[in-house]
Amino acid sequence: MTGRFPIEDVTPAVSGGRYPAKAVVGEVVPVSAVSYREGHHALGVNVVWRGPDGETKPFTRMAPGAPGLDQWHATIRPDQVGRWTFTVEAFDDPYRTWRNAVVKKIEAGQGLEDLANDLAEGAEILDLAVKIVPAEDEERVREAAAALRDEQRSLFARVTPGVELEELLWHNPVRQLVTTTRSFALWVDRKRALYSSWYEFFPRSEGAEIGPDATPIKHGTFRTAAERLPAVAAMGFNVVYLPPIHPIGKINRKGRNNTLVARPEDVGSPWAIGSDEGGHDAIHPQLGTLDDFRYFRERTEELGMEVALDLALQAAPDHPWVKQYPQFFTTRADGTIAFAENPPKKYQDIYPINWDNDYRTLRDEVYRVVMHWVNNGVKIFRVDNPHTKAVNFWQWLIPKVKESDPDVLFLAEAFTRPAMMNGLGKIGFTQSYTYFTWRTTAWEMREYMEQLLTTLDWMRPNFWPNTPDILHESLQHGGPPMFKIRAVLATMLTPSWGMYSGYELFEHVARPGAEEYIDNEKFELKPRDWAGAERAGRSLAPYLTRLNRIRDENPALHWLRNLRFHEVDNGAMLCFSKRDDETGNTILVIVSFDSSNVQWGNTTLDMAALGLGWHDRFTVVDQITGATYEWGQFNAVRIDPYVEPAHIFVVQTG
Repeated sequence: MTGRFPIEDVTPAVSGGRYPAKAVVGEVVPVSAVSYREGHHALGVNVVWRGPDGETKPFTRMAPGAPGLDQWHATIRPDQVGRWTFTVEAFDDPYRTWRNAVVKKIEAGQGLEDLANDLAEGAEILDLAVKIVPAEDEERVREAAAALRDEQRSLFARVTPGVELEELLWHNPVRQLVTTTRSFALWVDRKRALYSSWYEFFPRSEGAEIGPDATPIKHGTFRTAAERLPAVAAMGFNVVYLPPIHPIGKINRKGRNNTLVARPEDVGSPWAIGSDEGGHDAIHPQLGTLDDFRYFRERTEELGMEVALDLALQAAPDHPWVKQYPQFFTTRADGTIAFAENPPKKYQDIYPINWDNDYRTLRDEVYRVVMHWVNNGVKIFRVDNPHTKAVNFWQWLIPKVKESDPDVLFLAEAFTRPAMMNGLGKIGFTQSYTYFTWRTTAWEMREYMEQLLTTLDWMRPNFWPNTPDILHESLQHGGPPMFKIRAVLATMLTPSWGMYSGYELFEHVARPGAEEYIDNEKFELKPRDWAGAERAGRSLAPYLTRLNRIRDENPALHWLRNLRFHEVDNGAMLCFSKRDDETGNTILVIVSFDSSNVQWGNTTLDMAALGLGWHDRFTVVDQITGATYEWGQFNAVRIDPYVEPAHIFVVQTG
């Protein structure tokens, strides 16, 4: 800060402004600061924005917050992708000082003789204001200044025109003694960075055929996988995430269910990347060619979706890097290369990267690989275990990619310590996996969401009920109602969510003693009878389709800053709402965490959060069942999980 007035606690400012805050195009971004001054003179505060093109936008006047706290608030809605910057300015506001004093003196009974100097000083301030206000308002300000100088008028007639300029001179103030903060940054992404619905599936399983004991007979391809895309699009997903599509290592290949010895016909784990057939820039020959991948990507885009690729920075023992760049790995005392371990787990089919042997060469090689896929139309990467790679590498790579392709997005698959997860968000990751899966009670979920709401300037959550690695015991034992419950929570609480295929078929059998699927698709082909499941009524696809349609139709669900919780007197229930102030669209959700029993609860709604008065009555329309109810602040709610485990209401007023 340089200048006359203190300006403190500016937000958004990630780690004191060390990193850019995050927003998306069209998002309402709140800005705040604390500023104050001595005495009784009026202080004004405004924020100045500069877009990615360097053009300075008209400044936004900041309004005072709660009395006595000296907090100032404003919002901006960025309209371009790229790096925005802003500064906060505090200034002496002579017009407001004058107006406040004159009004108080008149109310105290002072007359013309007492106010002679005030009238003269006010006229001089308005002379300055004439040079600031829009051209169409200049004459009005001149007339107000002339009225202050007109001794033939009454006191009321002289003062009133100037006092009535309050609104005009709030937005076009006379500013003196201007104090300016340092510049703060805001990275603005396209909207899919915040609002997205992900569907993960293995292309090799689509169109595949297997024989007894899961013996592969026919391997799926990009062409056969493309036949699955219309059904994915029909469910309302907009991101199709593919596990690694590269050649799979042949040395130390894992067998079914992660066994150490693979049969000759076993397909191996896609995360054991690389063989004599190529590395991270190659395609597994059984999936097809680069042209086949382009066909798959183009078909995805025709259906209104886009492809996300897995970026897993590790290598199989026969990856080309092992011979070409042996310094990328760690050599042990006996001369062998260290394979991945997470004691007591061992991953003999994977060599982890060493980030300290030849960082610059490694960095440039990974950038080359990423840009290879960007140049082939990929704009989203799901990054595998980014927390096991050097943080400064990501801090270099992500801005480097965005220099030429600002639309590229990165999802961090990091189930790790909070500091690391937050740090990855700060240095550039667009979205992050979260602890959502392990928040299985209403109070845990509310507490976790309230924590996430404090990190939105740098970390955007993406909620996944399941992944190929994670099958939580709540899904193992909760039955179909629990699949609905977790889907409702994932889709309604956050703007971004995702699921791994098979969820819609209620797949729930775990490997004994583990929190993951038995006969895991990571190690074998898993063709599914999608059509047969739907014909037999054993598919959750229609319900998921409805949830995604509710999301698309209600702009309140496109944001996260607007999440508000309401009280309900049953600990098995969670009640929350989202409201879009621009459209007035309001969603109210009450969900039970109990998949086995009927639950009753009584709500106490925060009516202001719904845009309503405390005694208003309103209509709610259930978006799942179509039922309509008349509600107020206090309401009784019954949820039977075997009918529907949640109410998703659109609030209608008037």
